[in-house]
Amino acid sequence: MLSGVLFDLDGTLLDTAEDFVQIIQTMLQEHGKPAVDAAVIRAQVSDGSIGMLSTAFTLCAQDSAFAALREDFLQRYEQGLARHTRPFPGISELLDWLDAEGVPWGVVTNKLSRFSIPLLEQTGLATRCASLVCPDQVSRGKPDPESALKACSEMGIDPSGCVFIGDHLRDIQAGHAAGMTTIAALYGYLPAEEDPIAWQATHSVQHASELLPWLQQRHQPETPHV
Repeated sequence: MLSGVLFDLDGTLLDTAEDFVQIIQTMLQEHGKPAVDAAVIRAQVSDGSIGMLSTAFTLCAQDSAFAALREDFLQRYEQGLARHTRPFPGISELLDWLDAEGVPWGVVTNKLSRFSIPLLEQTGLATRCASLVCPDQVSRGKPDPESALKACSEMGIDPSGCVFIGDHLRDIQAGHAAGMTTIAALYGYLPAEEDPIAWQATHSVQHASELLPWLQQRHQPETPHV
């Protein structure tokens, strides 16, 4: 039986990339730089603001101008967290089913609570989410299992019956280290050179709509042997 589900946030539960793309394209224009293909930015979302900005502006994080650039980006994002952000197709139906079945679900993210908490509030998920664990709430973020285990503790469930879904290697590593079943969300923000097969997730899906039937099957009670 399924005891609970944990989601990574960006690229797994919510499609947040368009908000990042819009902000970065505006910043590029203001700095007199050419626009960047949106797909390039999407592929860097899992690496956070540093990954997206260093790629878009072709700057390294140690560059003298980078700190101010990043702070500008973060302030803009904080002011417009969910203008374009939506659950991936199939996620809303999955959450409805989990709620109806009484299966708790939570979010384990490397996105700071400064952004994660209002993002869930603005997308209407805060009151439904049984646990939200951000990197500033633990001593070690993903891929360490601490945040995943903290979420299970807050949800009151056994990690061995929990499924961790994520679009990055560190999600799968954290789930495995916590003794969970893992699902690689291949619809998320994967760089072109990434090889998700090497992650060795328990299962993988190409589209978020594939999650519901897989979890429904796992939730069915085992047929007793006669």
